[in-house]
Amino acid sequence: MADTAGSRRVVDPVGKAGYELAFEDTFDGDTLDDARWLPCYLPQWSSREAAAARYEIGGGVLRLVIEADQQPWCPEFDDETRVSSLQTGVFAGPVGSTVGQSRFSPGLVVRQAQQNARLYTPQYGLFELRAKAIDDPRCMVALWMIGYEDEPDRSAEICICEIFGWNVTAGSVGVGMGLHPFGDATIRDEFSVEILAIDVREFHIYAAEWTPEYVAFFVDHRLVKTVEQSPGYPMQFMLGIYEFPDDGQSTQPVHPYPKQFIVDYFRGYRPTTPPSAQERHPGGWSASGRV
Repeated sequence: MADTAGSRRVVDPVGKAGYELAFEDTFDGDTLDDARWLPCYLPQWSSREAAAARYEIGGGVLRLVIEADQQPWCPEFDDETRVSSLQTGVFAGPVGSTVGQSRFSPGLVVRQAQQNARLYTPQYGLFELRAKAIDDPRCMVALWMIGYEDEPDRSAEICICEIFGWNVTAGSVGVGMGLHPFGDATIRDEFSVEILAIDVREFHIYAAEWTPEYVAFFVDHRLVKTVEQSPGYPMQFMLGIYEFPDDGQSTQPVHPYPKQFIVDYFRGYRPTTPPSAQERHPGGWSASGRV
């Protein structure tokens, strides 16, 4: 159900008043733009080779794929999960340290040194993805924002959309959206799965407006949810498809390989008026998001 109280103050996601384009990838070429995307998933906990995304670009779309011969990205800590994901930054400490983004399991240590990078790490803005999901019961597709985590407490997550294949039917879907605190004690967990009457196997637009006061979530330009809290530091994007081990519980048929998450475009818009001084990241605010 739309958040009608929030709708009186959030952005019109069509007109986008108060925002200007800062980042856009429409995948119109035939190669991935390495100035925008790192083609691996949390490589510090595994390696760039083991965590490498498999993808195709052509016909004006990005296809993130899971293939039959693809190996688990980090089997010691994430079981048999296979991932093809792009991200717009990476931060990690030296090999053997516990410093790194998205510490999803106890015992993680950096296994491969990374060159820290901030390709697109904005603080506040309006962001939108046009994509097709998949109804394979073993798969999940998602667009997340995670704290750059140059300090451990800058680690919250804004989940713009998270769609499990087992939650997809021709007439409806459960779309996960909201905030997770992880190591940020200033953020409370505020995440929900919103049931929407759409067929996510077709193209839809998933968006979030992130401000110092709130985060608003939209699907197809319609406000779905507003969260009255906000991380206050730069964040990067994680765009990916995941395949989990077969738990034997689903009666839905699985898809043949390759399993695909099809992306038409991703865009990021920055506020035309910078936030006030007290709202800026202590390390400095970048209007472009490129620091």
